[in-house]
Amino acid sequence: MFEQKASLREQARQHREMTDIRGEDVEAATPLFFDTIQPQESQIIAAYWPKGREFDPTHILETALSQNFTCALPKIDEDARILKFVKWDPVIPLVKGPYGILQPEGDEFVAPDIFLVPMLSFDRKGYRLGQGGGYYDATLAHYRAMKDVTAIGIGYAHQAVLFTLPVEDHDQKMDFILTPQGITDYRD
Repeated sequence: MFEQKASLREQARQHREMTDIRGEDVEAATPLFFDTIQPQESQIIAAYWPKGREFDPTHILETALSQNFTCALPKIDEDARILKFVKWDPVIPLVKGPYGILQPEGDEFVAPDIFLVPMLSFDRKGYRLGQGGGYYDATLAHYRAMKDVTAIGIGYAHQAVLFTLPVEDHDQKMDFILTPQGITDYRD
């Protein structure tokens, strides 16, 4: 299954690179997020800083911060699969971390309740294909064992695949998939 997923990842990356995303209204995802998820004041919203042509969740983060939500970004430790999340707002500088991913300079760690998860592709069952490091699957499994969390895969509608992605025991199903065109609930 490893080789199959690696091939699908490469195809998904090529597809994303060839697709014109200039016409995508990424800000349209923001009201969909808030209207559907309806986060509570006490909940911490975790996202990621986009790299390359990844879906950009910063408008959701900015809106959340303007509504006094606590937001967080991941800090990667290459020796651990579970991401740590640092409280973040625009005054906290971002520095390059492993894999060239921007992450907060601070060290005020928090335990998120809502996760905005990047993806290369997604299927009709709520599974996503990530970059292959296993960080988000391990992280979601860790937090789901501790408390009730919501995992939202975010991306562009054209990243959907018409077939079922290969799924291994460690792969975490998303509760929702959010694109600028809509949000789908995959909770059982």
